[in-house]
Amino acid sequence: MKKTISTFCFLFVFLALFGQETPPAWLNENVRASRYSSEIFYTGFAYNIIESGKSLQELAERSKTDAQTELVRKIRVKIEAHTQSTISTQNTNGKYNESEGFSSEAKTSAGAEIVGIKTESYYDKASNTVYAFACVNKYELAGYYKANIGMHLQQAEGSLTTAEQLEQGGEKAKARKQCEEAIPLLAKVRYAQDLLTAIDAADSESLQQTKTEDLRSKATQMLARLAQGVYVYVASSEDNFGKTENVLANKLKAILAKSGCSFVENDTQADFKLTISANTRKLDALPSSNIVFVYADAVRSC
Repeated sequence: MKKTISTFCFLFVFLALFGQETPPAWLNENVRASRYSSEIFYTGFAYNIIESGKSLQELAERSKTDAQTELVRKIRVKIEAHTQSTISTQNTNGKYNESEGFSSEAKTSAGAEIVGIKTESYYDKASNTVYAFACVNKYELAGYYKANIGMHLQQAEGSLTTAEQLEQGGEKAKARKQCEEAIPLLAKVRYAQDLLTAIDAADSESLQQTKTEDLRSKATQMLARLAQGVYVYVASSEDNFGKTENVLANKLKAILAKSGCSFVENDTQADFKLTISANTRKLDALPSSNIVFVYADAVRSC
């Protein structure tokens, strides 16, 4: 009885993984073309012949991945074509570098995200081949990304509003962090806008391009402003054989100043507090050669 139950469970799992005994309709190229019209769906199709040492489940997963990859590639080709067209157009207005950089950031932040893909696989015993089919409805895809634009814009706007309040309160480090959190959100918005335009599902209301550009401009200007206004308070205690020095403090200030940092005398006005503690000590001496070895121990905390 236990053997029968185990066999039944195995067959159930097998069918769940590799489909029914009857070949699915999508296996036929003409059926795929008619039922999954390119006007409504993006699709991907792949197959792999069973190899020695490879399990059915392993080949099924590989075939599914291949089918999904083909589907995603079709969408990305459209997105990249649209993005390059946008960059070329904006280049005529002298905005090439900014547009190219932001588009690149958008791809890096969200380029792997294509949602709503449905994938099936089928094992054909006669040919010892695993087939896979992936599809996504353009309208469902468009609905998801239209909702995403509104959600990410709201989150980015909230981060920038908080950043402004922190900047006004003198908390520049926290303001910069809030501002930086808005950048990947705006990159995802740009990606969604490019995708919707590429699949011909864009309209001015859903893209919200004006609001997006306003927030992008605000984030860029705020980051530039905050980068120039980083205030550091340096507390230094340098003992050079009983003599108070500021050698290390001055060297560190010079390095930080090259990065745009400014320095304050009151630690309550600072974004960062840097503490230096240093002491020199005589280690050994060689009377015959008039050489004295001296070491300096320095501890820095931020």
